[in-house]
Amino acid sequence: MGRRGRGRSAARDEAVDISRQNVSEQSFSLFLVQIQGTNDSSIVSKCSTAALGYIHDGFLQYFVTKRCRRAPLIHWGYYVRARAVDHCVQEFLQQSQGYPRRQILSFGAGFDSLYFRLKTVGLLSCTVVYEVDFPSVTSRKAALIKGTKDLAMVVGGVGRRESGAMSFAVEDYKLLGVDLSDLSKLEQALKEAGLDPEVPTMLLAEVVLTYMEISRSDALIQWAAHHFPCAQFVVYEQMHPEDPFGRIMQQHFSRLNSVLHALAQYPDCEAQRRRFLQRGWAKCSVIDMNEFYAGFIPEDERRRVQALEPFDEYEEWHLKCSHYFILAASKGEELAWSPLFSKMPAFSADDPPRAAGSISASVCTIAGLRRYGHHSVLIKPHVVLTTGGFGEQDERHCRLRDFHVLIRHEDNWCVRSVRMEKSGNTWGGRLFHTVTCVSGSQALAVGGRMSPTNADLGILWLRFPESMTASDPDCVVVELVSPQPAEDLASSRWRHTTTEVMCQGQKYLFIYGGRSAVQPVLGDWYFLHLEEFSCKRIPVGGPVPEGRHSHSACSWDGGALIAGGLGAAGQPLNSVLFLRPTGSGFQWQGVETHPPFIPRYSHTAHVHDGKLLLVGGVWLHSESVPGVTVIDLRTGFSLDYQIDTVSLKWPLMLHNHSSIFLPDKNELLLIGGGGNCFSFGTHLNLHPVCLGLSNILTSQ
Repeated sequence: MGRRGRGRSAARDEAVDISRQNVSEQSFSLFLVQIQGTNDSSIVSKCSTAALGYIHDGFLQYFVTKRCRRAPLIHWGYYVRARAVDHCVQEFLQQSQGYPRRQILSFGAGFDSLYFRLKTVGLLSCTVVYEVDFPSVTSRKAALIKGTKDLAMVVGGVGRRESGAMSFAVEDYKLLGVDLSDLSKLEQALKEAGLDPEVPTMLLAEVVLTYMEISRSDALIQWAAHHFPCAQFVVYEQMHPEDPFGRIMQQHFSRLNSVLHALAQYPDCEAQRRRFLQRGWAKCSVIDMNEFYAGFIPEDERRRVQALEPFDEYEEWHLKCSHYFILAASKGEELAWSPLFSKMPAFSADDPPRAAGSISASVCTIAGLRRYGHHSVLIKPHVVLTTGGFGEQDERHCRLRDFHVLIRHEDNWCVRSVRMEKSGNTWGGRLFHTVTCVSGSQALAVGGRMSPTNADLGILWLRFPESMTASDPDCVVVELVSPQPAEDLASSRWRHTTTEVMCQGQKYLFIYGGRSAVQPVLGDWYFLHLEEFSCKRIPVGGPVPEGRHSHSACSWDGGALIAGGLGAAGQPLNSVLFLRPTGSGFQWQGVETHPPFIPRYSHTAHVHDGKLLLVGGVWLHSESVPGVTVIDLRTGFSLDYQIDTVSLKWPLMLHNHSSIFLPDKNELLLIGGGGNCFSFGTHLNLHPVCLGLSNILTSQ
């Protein structure tokens, strides 16, 4: 994590604006240079993905002039894309294997190695592959094929001499340099190349159609339906422009001069499905990449991928997958096409919740809190201490080693400077740790990580003055003290929770869940006696909960309320659990909610007046983003509220954030949040945000 600019490193994923009407020759030449540059960047990312063992492709290296190792999140994104496309290709080849001839027509193929991979493993029997892209792209690819011995061996020679739109041609492989927006030229070039419309044909468009003007991409879809009586059209591209991640995605492509034209008219899976059905395709199935990953990649393969390199960007992974889809449309009775994803295993997705209302967000213009993976805690009434995280400092992105104190004075938040007295201890810039205030002058920091392989950070006492006010002239002094080790296993974790509980009149810190450098999900717990500072064995009855990380935990009635989290299968959990005190220990019991609790993780939570407040987080409903959920703990009745961000001038991403509930004001202060948005750059919420909850807390 933390390499600045990593979001710009994988952009071919993505950038082929096919439309060039009314553009000057000079501008179009510049545009082609941008297209070529994004193609080169994409191939570097694909090659990096293959080099790390995510996919098996020995041909990508020949299309790369300089290799570069990409970030794990980029690898995961390219991996699931490759698996989805390969799944569709394999299905087409299997369904059409009894035919004497068949064709694959790839639009905007760039330096894709599909032909070489299929040919090497013997899957192109009786099959011709046609690739279409801009002439500058196909000419360069043809030159690379002719000049690379291993590529030339696969195609069986250096091909025929280039003529017209044909950049390269052998018996089963044709490269055509044609602008897709000119359908008459496209049809003529394909005809001259030998494409037969009557032969079963698979058409493939990976991140291509959305960059064409809508009228032209619609025309291409309709032309294909009319031109091929027996065909399948597979599309992989973006969706959901309206939420915070979608806005960041759009901004990224706008900076590349590659507007996502299709998003406005076809923003989701259902709109895309109707688009194809209304333009001549008989059947169409479409799912997002979260559904594909959960439903079509076997569990053992998912475990293999997770073990390839350290990974800790789950939120951004799920958000990326919810903003890309794979679609398969088909027509023609000859092959009796079945919807490609109709056999998908059950996917744990509930209907998106109906919002009971909205909560207005207002900006708190406070500097220095652009970060995520930090922790904020109310150490005194109206005094907030924020520690660690990853964010912006001196115009660069890095782990943050500073502490930050906010003091509320007359409805305004004042920033106080903090001096850390380390006493020989190094804070080090922790991420995904916890801080629990245990008295008026000290808090306990537990766990966290420096990197996914460095999490042995232990426990620290944070000691601060008994009294703090906005009028105090001096800076706040926070002393860091290392106690005697309580339990290495208890503190060598991150994405866990720590909650104060009571047992037989004694205070304990309940340390639960999380993950470690060895275990991707932890399900154990510890009771740390706060006076003796040692872990005690306390009997706990009831069904043992599923292990989880990135969940929430709140103190309530002497026990702990646990909500959501990410489970061992990599899916958000929908449970609300109560660790209930008993005479001799504790008992796990479930909390039933009506309607059922929507699975989520990376949220924050608070309890007030018998109500559990869940704030933000990530769920797999790409139609909406979590706002504030209010659960009445007496009745189980649950209501969801959207956050009205119309007053904010930036996308509000509520994951990896922290929140502070001010009970005397019925307000929530949201601090930080954001993350690395795939190849689109790092987003950090610009300022803290205040939510007024008086209306929703009194109306229930």
